[in-house]
Amino acid sequence: MTRTYVITGAASGIGATTAQLLRAQGHTVIGVDLAGVEVSGDLSTPDGRRAAAEAAITAAGGMIDAVIACAGIAAPISKTMAINYFGVTEFLEALQPTLSLADQPRAAVVSSMASLQPVSAELVDAALSGDETLALEIGDQLATTPEAGFLNYSSSKRALSRWVRRESVTPAWAGAGIPLNAVAPGTVTTPMTAGLLGNPEGLAQVDAAVPMPLNYHQPASSIAELLMWLTSPANTHMAGQTIYCDGGADAVLRGDDIWSWNDAPRR
Repeated sequence: MTRTYVITGAASGIGATTAQLLRAQGHTVIGVDLAGVEVSGDLSTPDGRRAAAEAAITAAGGMIDAVIACAGIAAPISKTMAINYFGVTEFLEALQPTLSLADQPRAAVVSSMASLQPVSAELVDAALSGDETLALEIGDQLATTPEAGFLNYSSSKRALSRWVRRESVTPAWAGAGIPLNAVAPGTVTTPMTAGLLGNPEGLAQVDAAVPMPLNYHQPASSIAELLMWLTSPANTHMAGQTIYCDGGADAVLRGDDIWSWNDAPRR
């Protein structure tokens, strides 16, 4: 059975690889990116998101089976939150009514293991409240130094994973039969990471922050394959999960016990 997919960030990296693999299986893919794909759109602005969503629906002939949101940047600036969080959530919300018409609708987004790293709680709260103006103001304040500026990235991914968890069980998603989930990669070898990984200092910083004992840095296909399963008819009950496909980074950083938070206090 062939399906129609809308994929953001489809011009490069994980999005391009996912689109390529889906097309090889005979599926129809409507790519969304700044240029070079079926729909040209700027997901960093509210108007751009709405226009891109409308164009994607039109290009798909009004019928969409799955949405995969891969578009994102990792710059230490407020625009990172605009694209990584609002550019995902508002785009998905705009497509949800059309997606809900499909027989087996699915949605998945790309988060990051950076969602486990330090964040700006104030920035995360602003994003989750839907206040983009405030979020960008906070992001601009953080961007005065590179170290604080990186909180724009980690905060965008933390907020995104929390949004997925919160919204996945609501009437709009679970109630409409739409599994909504996220994938959190470790260090993926893409054009976006090439510059950082290409110098010894940058490589050392990345590996210290993202330890990957299983097979080290990962290809985009390792994430694409997982996104494809999450948005396939085979996924009938997974909801609200952020799956850390990260070479073991999550297990190294959080350790073996992520369950005892709900245990009764020991006497």
